[in-house]
Amino acid sequence: MPDIQPPALLLPEPTTALADGLVWAVFCGAESRPTKLSPEDVASCLREPSFPADGWAWLHFDIVHTRSRTQVEAIPSLTDDAKQNLTSTEGGARLEAEDDLVYGAFPAFDDAPSEEDRDVCIWRFAMRPNLLITTRRHPVPALGAVYREIHRGKVPDNPAGLVDMALLEFADTARRTMSRLDDQLDRAEDVLLLRDHDTDLGRMSGMLGQVRRRSTELRRVIAPINRIFNDEELELPEWAEDDLRDRSERQVHSALDDLLALQDRARSLQDELTSSQAEETNRRLYLVSVGTTLMLPATFITGFFGMNTGGMFLAEHPWGTMVAGGLCFFIMFGTWVGLKVARLL
Repeated sequence: MPDIQPPALLLPEPTTALADGLVWAVFCGAESRPTKLSPEDVASCLREPSFPADGWAWLHFDIVHTRSRTQVEAIPSLTDDAKQNLTSTEGGARLEAEDDLVYGAFPAFDDAPSEEDRDVCIWRFAMRPNLLITTRRHPVPALGAVYREIHRGKVPDNPAGLVDMALLEFADTARRTMSRLDDQLDRAEDVLLLRDHDTDLGRMSGMLGQVRRRSTELRRVIAPINRIFNDEELELPEWAEDDLRDRSERQVHSALDDLLALQDRARSLQDELTSSQAEETNRRLYLVSVGTTLMLPATFITGFFGMNTGGMFLAEHPWGTMVAGGLCFFIMFGTWVGLKVARLL
C-alpha cells in the first residue's frame, strides 16, 4: 500500500484568491520590480524556510475568511507563537523575536473616507529574511500604500524594510492628523487673544475638548510602540535591527514627541479658556451685584411705603408718588456716588 502524502499548501488562482483570503503574493528581487507569485511558489514559501533563495516574498492575507485562517495556522515554517500572533484578535501592539523569526502587531488607520472619522486598527506580521506574511481583518490603507510604493520601484532590501515603510506611513498619517488638530488650536488661540463680550466661549470649549480627545486616542496607540522599541530585553536579529530598531524607533519617537507637544499646548489653551470663562462669569456677577446694590435703597423705600398702616407719610399728598419716586432716585444716585468714591465701580 503506497504512502499517503499530506496535501500541499496550494493557494487558489488569482481569480479566486480573494475568496480564500490571499490578497496578494509578490516576490521582491534585489534589482527588479515585484512580480506576482504563482500558487506553487506560494506553497513553497510557506513550506520551505529556504525558499525563495534569492530575494524575498510578501504574502498578505485577509483572515476574516475561515479558509485563510486555516491556511495561516497550518504554515509549517512558523512557530506556534507566530501563527497564533497572525490569527489573534487582540488589539495591542507587540514585537517578538525568535532566532531569525520576527513577529508582532502594529497599528494603522482604517479606510474611513474622512480623517476625522478614522479609527485605529491592527495589522499583524511574521517575517524571516526571505519571507514576510501579513494579516489583517479590516482594510489597512498603509499596507496598500506600501504595496504601490514597491511596484514603483522602491523595494526594500528585506521584509524589515517593508515593515519600516508601513510604520512610516502610519507616522505620516498621524502627523497629518496632528497638523489638523494644531490648526484647530491656532484658531482657538486666535479667538482667545481677540475675544470680546460676544465671543462664544462654549464653542471654544467643545473645540478644545475634541482636540484633547483625539490626541489622547493617538497617544494611547503610539506610546505602546515607543515602549516596545525602548525595551532593553527585546533582541532583534541582525538583519532586522537597522530597520526596526533604528529607523522605526526614530519615526515613532518623533511622532510621540510631536503629540506630547500638541497635548501640552491643548492643556495650556484649556487653562486659558477656563480662566477666561471664570473672568466672564465674575464680570457678569459683578454687574448683577452692582445693580442689586443700587436698587437696595429703592427696594427699602418701596417696601416701607407699601405697608398698609395708618398715618403713612405722603399718603394724602397730591404729589406723594412723585416725591417718593424722586426720593428713590436720589438715594440710588447717592449710592452710586458713594461706590465711585470708594472705587468699587
